[in-house]
Amino acid sequence: MPNTQQFQRRSSLATVAAPARFIVGRDGHGGWIVQDRQGLVGGLFANEAAALHFAAEECNRNPADICRAPEGVTLDLDCAAPIAANLH
Repeated sequence: MPNTQQFQRRSSLATVAAPARFIVGRDGHGGWIVQDRQGLVGGLFANEAAALHFAAEECNRNPADICRAPEGVTLDLDCAAPIAANLH
């Protein structure tokens, strides 16, 4: 039978949030990019609103599944070239 301390440790580990599925940020040319952490979908967008709309639609409007790239970090779709057929 687990003691209280073991139960509390297990409970805190179970409630750790999973990382967001989508990252929204800018590329080196100023365009807006959405990248899926699983490498399944993503794209280049003309503005932030379009990028956020795409990400929201893909994750059933779950805000926990969308995060912004940190300030100063640029995203790059070149690393996703082999999955280009999956980009929207």
